[in-house]
Amino acid sequence: MKVLVVQDTDWLARGPHQQHHLMERLALKGHEIHVIDYELLWRVQGTKELYSKRQVFHNTSQIYQGAEITLIRPGIIKLPWLDYLSLLFTHKKEIDRQIKEFPPDIIVGLGILSTYLAVRAAKRSAIPFIYYWIDVLHRLVPSRVFQPVARVLESIALKQADVILVINEELKNCVANIGAPPQRTFILRAGIDTERFSPKVNGSAVRREYGLKDDDIILLFMGWLYHFSGLKEVVKQMARTNDTRLKLLVVGEGDAYEELTQMKHRYNLQGRVILTGKKPYHEIPAFIAASDICLLPAYTTEKIMRDIVPIKMYEYMAMAKPVIATRLPGVMKEFGDGNGIIYVARPEDVPEKAIQLVAEGNLSELGAKARSFVERNSWDNITNEFERTIREAIQEKQK
Repeated sequence: MKVLVVQDTDWLARGPHQQHHLMERLALKGHEIHVIDYELLWRVQGTKELYSKRQVFHNTSQIYQGAEITLIRPGIIKLPWLDYLSLLFTHKKEIDRQIKEFPPDIIVGLGILSTYLAVRAAKRSAIPFIYYWIDVLHRLVPSRVFQPVARVLESIALKQADVILVINEELKNCVANIGAPPQRTFILRAGIDTERFSPKVNGSAVRREYGLKDDDIILLFMGWLYHFSGLKEVVKQMARTNDTRLKLLVVGEGDAYEELTQMKHRYNLQGRVILTGKKPYHEIPAFIAASDICLLPAYTTEKIMRDIVPIKMYEYMAMAKPVIATRLPGVMKEFGDGNGIIYVARPEDVPEKAIQLVAEGNLSELGAKARSFVERNSWDNITNEFERTIREAIQEKQK
């Protein structure tokens, strides 16, 4: 099958997310995958230019060696707001070009603007369309002025999509409220590579590299560092904690990186807060293995986080690590109680809870429960289910 994917973010610089796993695995199974993306981080990365030219990247992969994906990046005007305005024209042109030259058997949308353009093009060309939700995207729009507009575009695309896939129950409720037809909405949960993310992975080399002792209590957070991730509050509370065994290992980059660096020095936590920056995906299991407890301390008041389940949760749990998380509705509904997740009311509560868990001596038991819960969500099973959904959508369109 030929699959065309459209999204409003950077396929190479962000992730890997669910779509990277699914598309690379489909490519390994012999399907032809084309992705249209957007250079989201052009302000801080990439070439300094007023207008970028169309680029094509062949045989790209982030996760699985040999997964050959063709990435097409239409040009944009590199000026604030004009970048998105130009995207409307260049992405429309590229979608039409792919439909003519590729041409796809199915189109999968993961964004707002590009998805709106793609679902309209799919309808004109009688191509089945899947709208795949891993986030409540209109809440990620930086300017609140434009969020209602984004929500309207999402609603239009949801109503026109042949199939809507979401990764958890809360997102299913969310898309229903925006206008998704219930009879065309299905849950395709996040997957996990249970061999790559295994309790058998050894993290001792990472601990040695960063000077972490055997009796240190290592808290780990990985991923994009949003201001609402709760890490600033964790760092502040660590400064008030007398137990110097408690260390925070932060793997990733993002909006809050510089402020976290400043806080580390301000509170004299140079030896206790370690910011590694972004690491290659193949190194991530060793970092998780080096930790004792993993974290998801995001603000519960942040709308962006309320309905989603970050893929990092599955990766933490697959490596048999207990997770301290704030009481996010999507996470609580997905994992419930008794599955290796320990909930706290606020990010500030994380250090004290971590010390308490270590004192109770049941980290291994909690980790085993976490691993047991996610083992059923192997990427092999999820990919097969996704492939079956694609085939059924194509067959339904051909009737």
